[in-house]
Parts: sequence; structure tokens; C-alpha cells
Amino acid sequence: MKALHKIAFILLVIGGLNWLLTAFGWNVVALLGSTVATVVYVLVGLSALYEIFTHGGNCKNCGKGGAMTGSAM
Repeated sequence: MKALHKIAFILLVIGGLNWLLTAFGWNVVALLGSTVATVVYVLVGLSALYEIFTHGGNCKNCGKGGAMTGSAM
């Protein structure tokens, strides 16, 4: 599961950077072609869902034994 978490994280970073570039008028993923762009968007969306549902178990601050305190925020 660690590998899947890393892949999801990398895809989320790619998606986030693409949104940043899109704000400045450059949609890098769209330059890859319609079909490839659709696949990338689906993978980024699935990665987001995966992270939403598994984040507590993967995050050192949110998971078991890593409760955040007021001073850590």
C-alpha cells in the first residue's frame, strides 16, 4: 500500500501543478491530447478519492499514535 500511496501523492502533485499553470493560461495536461488528458484527469481524481479515504492511516499526524495537538497546528 505504500507504493499506491506514493503514486497517488505524485498524481495529486501533478494535478495541483496543472491547476496552478491553468490559472496562468497553460493547461499542460490538455496538450497531451484529448484521450490522454482524460486518463490523467481520471487518475488524479481517483488518487484524490484514495487519499481522502486512506489519509488517516497513512499520515503520521492524522493516523494512529500521531494525534495533532493545538501547539502542532
